[in-house]
Amino acid sequence: MPRSSQAAWQAALVAVLGVDGWRGAWVGARLDGRRVTLLVLPDATAVLAEPDVEVVSIDMPIGLSDDGARECDVLARRRLARAGSSVFPAPVRPVLSAGSYAEACEVARTASGRALSVQAWNLVPAVRSLDAALGVPPDDRVVEVHPELAFRALDPRVAAPKATARGLAQRVRALEPVMDVLDALADAPERVPAADALDACAAAWSAQRLAEGRAECLGNGSTDRLGRPMRICW
Repeated sequence: MPRSSQAAWQAALVAVLGVDGWRGAWVGARLDGRRVTLLVLPDATAVLAEPDVEVVSIDMPIGLSDDGARECDVLARRRLARAGSSVFPAPVRPVLSAGSYAEACEVARTASGRALSVQAWNLVPAVRSLDAALGVPPDDRVVEVHPELAFRALDPRVAAPKATARGLAQRVRALEPVMDVLDALADAPERVPAADALDACAAAWSAQRLAEGRAECLGNGSTDRLGRPMRICW
């Protein structure tokens, strides 16, 4: 086999992991070539312990600002236009120590001049768990992604909300050319919602692009005080 062909073949065999938060746990999509396997992972430590994966792409904020909005969130909402509401503003880092929503809002106002949204507060336990698992310095295999950016890159026809039949079908259609998504859904762990499974698959496609050096990212190149990039890739 010619060296260039062998290198391409080996790259195609690199396993990656896409992850989406789900009910205090995580749905993982392990992608190896076209084959994708859906997993339920109990916590962030289990996500990072998944063996033999080149990249872990997570639909969860990683690099956190101390005092205001992240440029990557602003750019992602702008890029997604009508679907921009799916990008929740990441909590500022000081909020991770808050014990209640009221305290979180007070901390957020002090740090950034704005209260925390309920949606962002609901993300805090998962963000806190992931933040602790990443350690310092952070694991550079782990990259923040957003599934809606991936779906629209795969197929611009993806437009309907993911909770609808039309939105579900549009996302399956977008993924079918790049992975065996129907087989993965047919063998999914019990009770895993289709929308979360598809988001994890989209994250896995983003991870594959990152592993191959083909990914796109939004952000201004800044990092947070722990050295974690404030960016969103796909």
